Amino acid sequence: MAGLLNTSSTMMCPHGGTVSAISSNTKTKAGGSYVLRSSDTFTIAGCPFALGSTPHPCVQVRWVQTSLKSKVVNNFVLTADSVGLCIAADRAAQGTVLIQMTQSQVSGL
Repeated sequence: MAGLLNTSSTMMCPHGGTVSAISSNTKTKAGGSYVLRSSDTFTIAGCPFALGSTPHPCVQVRWVQTSLKSKVVNNFVLTADSVGLCIAADRAAQGTVLIQMTQSQVSGL
């Protein structure tokens, strides 16, 4: 079982942009911060990716693999094993989210 992601987890796009999570979960915490769910909002800032000389930064995350059984407020939670795609403004997938750090006290399937 992998640790649950929470609002203190550190994530990046594959180009070094910082992922910020805005959670609507106000009921369940793990490691002192709110647990992240697939329905939460994830934005990316500071992505330097470009196609040739045209900037094409990652701007949001779309989760394609979440926990299979664990839910918070009727939405599947995210774990260190979850897979998220980094998406550009034109909806092009540009790689997967790099989960660098999360809490280890609570895990889920």
